Amino acid sequence: MDQDYLKVGTIVNTHGVQGEVRVMSVTDFNERYEPGNRLFMEWNNQMVEVIVQSHRAHKQFDLLTLEGYDTMESVEPLKQTTLYVSTEDLHELDDDEFYYFEIIGCDVYFTTGEHLGRIKEVMQPGANDVWVVDRPEPGAKDALIPFIDDIVKDIDIENGLITIEYMEGLLP
Repeated sequence: MDQDYLKVGTIVNTHGVQGEVRVMSVTDFNERYEPGNRLFMEWNNQMVEVIVQSHRAHKQFDLLTLEGYDTMESVEPLKQTTLYVSTEDLHELDDDEFYYFEIIGCDVYFTTGEHLGRIKEVMQPGANDVWVVDRPEPGAKDALIPFIDDIVKDIDIENGLITIEYMEGLLP
């Protein structure tokens, strides 16, 4: 399943009485929730296709209605269900854009050749993404690398390698 589908969010609750669900999103592209788009959810050990009927943002959640699920009773059993997108539905990105799953797991090296660690998470705190790098030294704190041109010098997704420039204050 992991190679055919990518997690985009989890239904955490219902919202209102007309079948709206509250989704805690983990996707880097909220366009996934545009009306008419297809998502998948794992139900009884099978991937079930659902079509987004409506979408709106509310606080830190995405509120969705799904075709065929138009009452609170019909969506109540969906709580804690994970939503996925098929890898078939991924679109081409610009040269300087990457999917999170492409970045996570890449090894990070300084331009000097020194290995910093492996990216384990991508955060979105504001103006730019920040990559969380798991450092291999015992007891070393994670390094937080901002995804900006001054620091990130080369991204080789095919080989899982990222080269960065060392800057003062970069390491904890």
